[in-house]
Amino acid sequence: MYSIDKKPHALLGKLATTAATVASLLFSAAPAVVTADSAAPLMEQGIQFGDPAPGRAIVWSRSDRPARMMVEYAFNEQFTDSKIIRGPYALEVSDFTARQDLTDLPDGRDVFVKVWFEALTNARTTSEPITGHFRAVGRHDDIRFVWGGDTAGQGWGINESFGGMRIYETMRQVKPQFFIQSGDNVYSDSPITDTKVAENGQLWTNIVTPEVAKVAETLDEFRGRYKYNLMDANLRRFNAEVPQTWQWDDHEVVNNWSDSKDLTADTRYTVKDVPLLIARASRAFHEYAPLRPQTAEEPERVYRKISYGPLVDVFVLDMRNYRGPNSFNLQTQEGPDTAFLGDDQLAWLQQGLKQSRAVWKVISADMPIGLNIADGVDDQGRARWEAIANGNNGPAAGRELEIAHLLSYIKQNRIRNVVWLTADVHYAAAHYYDPSKAQSKDFAPFWEFVSGPLNAGSFGPNTTDGTFGPQVVFFKAPPPGQVNLSPYSGLQFFGEVNINRKNRALTVDLKDLYGASVFSKTLNADAPRHGAMQ
Repeated sequence: MYSIDKKPHALLGKLATTAATVASLLFSAAPAVVTADSAAPLMEQGIQFGDPAPGRAIVWSRSDRPARMMVEYAFNEQFTDSKIIRGPYALEVSDFTARQDLTDLPDGRDVFVKVWFEALTNARTTSEPITGHFRAVGRHDDIRFVWGGDTAGQGWGINESFGGMRIYETMRQVKPQFFIQSGDNVYSDSPITDTKVAENGQLWTNIVTPEVAKVAETLDEFRGRYKYNLMDANLRRFNAEVPQTWQWDDHEVVNNWSDSKDLTADTRYTVKDVPLLIARASRAFHEYAPLRPQTAEEPERVYRKISYGPLVDVFVLDMRNYRGPNSFNLQTQEGPDTAFLGDDQLAWLQQGLKQSRAVWKVISADMPIGLNIADGVDDQGRARWEAIANGNNGPAAGRELEIAHLLSYIKQNRIRNVVWLTADVHYAAAHYYDPSKAQSKDFAPFWEFVSGPLNAGSFGPNTTDGTFGPQVVFFKAPPPGQVNLSPYSGLQFFGEVNINRKNRALTVDLKDLYGASVFSKTLNADAPRHGAMQ
């Protein structure tokens, strides 16, 4: 549900303003100037819900001027017995974004939310409220959630003649309880132009704003990328119904960024300092993501755990902030250059998996494990790698060493029912990792499912690296020789997960732009060899 409603006191304010205007016309020869409407805040980016947890969820929104966020919520559409929260101030320092944590939500109840902003003026004019709805975490519910990544990339932006970012409406219609944004929420390094030629000579037309017409360098340009996506009506409707948690990857900053990134030869950038671009991009990301802020100990931390009742814990990773430089990735000893998750995040993940009492442990990764993803060549002419795999099909080396330790830990501690979900490569796939076919064999078999893009160019498939024995059970990608296909091609994909509370089976469907399932796999919980191909 996504609708506009009026607060009674806002309506009274408008009536009072109208009366004052009439009086000025009667008693003054000078023409009256009506300013109340222009002084009222606007909520052009809608509302979002985020980080659902037992008894709580975040509500996010943005004003267009200094204002105070106000939130009303109830457990019925009529808003009887509602509670009103005087939320945080929205000021220039946060680009007028604000968020409020809703707490003490009853188990499995529908929550109806109304958000508006009150201007920080003596008149205290208010915006027109926006209403949303979600279901609080329920311990006795079946589970349905969706995931995907890669939005507005490769110049394929909001095309209103196509219906906008249609896949978000398709995802909304399956009525998921939450959504995992698996990275590349925006493409800060990919300018969007008025038109772009698509496959078969078709013309793709974009909405364009100044902030997306060039690569993002300033803080306002990074912010503008998120505001651009929120111009899409499909996305705003989706956000007002489906709580979500976000990861980030490279395109929130610049393509394939790491400590080895060098923009010296990239004439599109006047800012060559990658750490400065990262800082600005991180600020914009945390302003616009509907995430629950972390403690002051690590305020910009992205990785987190989402506990959605006894059936599933989702471990949301950050494969970008703690990595070493992209390199030839064949080091035989672990060190700073082979870090990918980093020591602290890896320890957090291992401990969380071991302590989890949920039936299913879902690891949401922003990059796949066994696909070769290149990043040019290094100074010595060696292939440089962007993700985990290194293309050599041998025993674990480079970043694979860290993943080998994680997979071995899962096996040694008998952690059952682990499933990996990811995006990044712009096509749909299902991979079964089989130790009997691997070079590094100390792990229990498992599945990895890949979805995306959500509104970006379609690519693939990537080649596989044999270190952990990935078997490509399914993929759907552009035909050979065709790359960067537009959403016109229909090769846009999201993943849907359903967990049955009675038999505890987990079913993954990879679905296309139109909601058709192109692949389905059901996994049974606590099987003797969980993940074994059935």
